[in-house]
Amino acid sequence: MTSNKTLKQTLNHARCGVLLAAFAAAPAFAQNIAVVNGTPVPTARADALVAELVKQGQQDSPQLQSMVRDELINREVLYQEAAKEGVANRPEVKAQLAVTQQSVVLRALLQDYVAKHPITDADVKARYDQLAKQTNGQEYRLHHILVDNEQQAKDIIAKLKAGGDFDALAKQFSKDPGSAAHGGDLNWSDPKAYVPEFSAAALKLKKGQITDAPVQTKFGWHIIRLDDTRPIQPPAFADVKDQLQKQMQQEQLQTWEQALRAKAKIQ
Repeated sequence: MTSNKTLKQTLNHARCGVLLAAFAAAPAFAQNIAVVNGTPVPTARADALVAELVKQGQQDSPQLQSMVRDELINREVLYQEAAKEGVANRPEVKAQLAVTQQSVVLRALLQDYVAKHPITDADVKARYDQLAKQTNGQEYRLHHILVDNEQQAKDIIAKLKAGGDFDALAKQFSKDPGSAAHGGDLNWSDPKAYVPEFSAAALKLKKGQITDAPVQTKFGWHIIRLDDTRPIQPPAFADVKDQLQKQMQQEQLQTWEQALRAKAKIQ
């Protein structure tokens, strides 16, 4: 009986010792994901890398965290080896480290500025309305047939004048891969966006008219038809909101940077 009692007490003391050791070690495990040759690898470093990977589209999971842990351990092993060989003391490495450190700090500074000076939806809408008022001009609905030589273009024009179907002839003969399958349709566009020779010929056409003579450009010989014109419509606000907001943020940052530079004493 005495022996059993003594054994029980010994086991209880052992359990208490294990629990106390576990509680004592808990803060270290919370702060570090590993200790490599006596050097701790902080949990904060792993959290930062996980967050960056999640931003890039990875899904936070035990597998990702395990992968990050292994990566950071490998990095620490290599970093310690680099320290032994004095790699960090090389002038070119010091210069690169300085640039990297500066980049990290500047990125954080700019993020703070953007967070403190947000571009609101109302700001973006006001810019959109301003740009929309400035939108003017006409856009054209054009079809064309592109061929390699002038004579072939003239033959197609003759077929059109004899009653040939423009769309069918475009599908049969046009060398333009973007429009041939659609009967030569170039959709609505500003004619000034095309090469000068094409643009000049298109602007002379009336609705329903086809160029009487082939139009030569660097791409070949064109037969052009004007279907209709309309005032240029600005894109929908929802389609350009994000792009406008980013543009306005960049303008705001640039203005702030220029103001800081103007105050700086540069010799």
